[in-house]
Amino acid sequence: MALILNEEQQLLKETADGFFADKAPVSQLRKLRDDKDETGYSKDLWQEMAEMGFAGLLVDEDNGGTGFGYVGAGVVAEAMGRTLAASPYLASAIVGASVVEAAGSDAQKAELLPAIASGETVVTLAIDETAHHGPEKTALKAEKAGGGYKLSGLKTFVPEGHVADKVIVLARTSGKAGERDGLSLFLVDRKASGLIVDRTVMTDSRNWAKMTFEGVAVGADALMGTEGKGMDALEGALDRARIVVAAELLGISQQCLDMTVQYLQERKQFGVLIGSFQGLQHRAAELFSEIEVSRSAVLKALQVADAGGNVGWFASLAKAKASKTAELATNEAIQMHGGIGMTDEFDIGFYIKRARVLQNLYGGFNYHADRFAALSGY
Repeated sequence: MALILNEEQQLLKETADGFFADKAPVSQLRKLRDDKDETGYSKDLWQEMAEMGFAGLLVDEDNGGTGFGYVGAGVVAEAMGRTLAASPYLASAIVGASVVEAAGSDAQKAELLPAIASGETVVTLAIDETAHHGPEKTALKAEKAGGGYKLSGLKTFVPEGHVADKVIVLARTSGKAGERDGLSLFLVDRKASGLIVDRTVMTDSRNWAKMTFEGVAVGADALMGTEGKGMDALEGALDRARIVVAAELLGISQQCLDMTVQYLQERKQFGVLIGSFQGLQHRAAELFSEIEVSRSAVLKALQVADAGGNVGWFASLAKAKASKTAELATNEAIQMHGGIGMTDEFDIGFYIKRARVLQNLYGGFNYHADRFAALSGY
């Protein structure tokens, strides 16, 4: 399959680029930060995104979505990366919808997918328990009790966890931390008795959450998929979500390059445009090349995600490469902007902060480089 967008995907890209440039510029994120907004995003913007169909890209038409697929979802994520648009898109429309589709029962899908597509319900995934991604390390326990389950333990770095309506929780029904088997998925209401949610403002000015489960009781119908086999359903959905995260990192990288090239064409030193300095030209050219390689890796992974099957190898390739490129892009952008790149009044600093969070979300470069090597037979 050619590594280019088809006509419909290109139209979606143009629509998304225009929408976020107009409706969600970086100044909006700056205002959310300065106002210490407790929600962390504009609810009006999220509703507009839902009306545009962005919240339902991965939901089929029978459930109120558009069924556009992962290439479309990646195109929108890239556009959001360029303007740092804050919304529950990644947590709910991508991760939430993917996991519900992969592991949910017919009843759970009927309840949640239309609500996700309309933007009415925000669903998030609570998976990690430490600063380092590792689903198999889950220790949070789900013990059978009263015809259902009782959840006890801790989850951290839950995207939009403080405002989510429903939380998909990875819990251990058997075995011990470090084992793949024995993990199960549960659908929990954020306002459930015994669930303590602590809002955490991350370096990218987005709101995340730490969740403490103190004997949270859920019914048997809260189980998603087969007990003890949660990772079988979760892994594929999580891989597809990782590719969309890589697409947002790609958007950040591209915007950093564009802003830097523009600055090189305007800034003068000793009466000469700094863009004429060969050393800076070489650095910009290297960054351009790395971004194009990342673009190919991300688009190929998105195409494979739409085609179906095992996407693990492609997901780790895309996430590792996009993470490394974003690190280079944000570092180079700040350095080539000189002193102004370190000041808060200039927007470039917001990009490095968002990039660092996304680089580590659902596995950083080292995690995915190691996984890519293992999947390649090394």
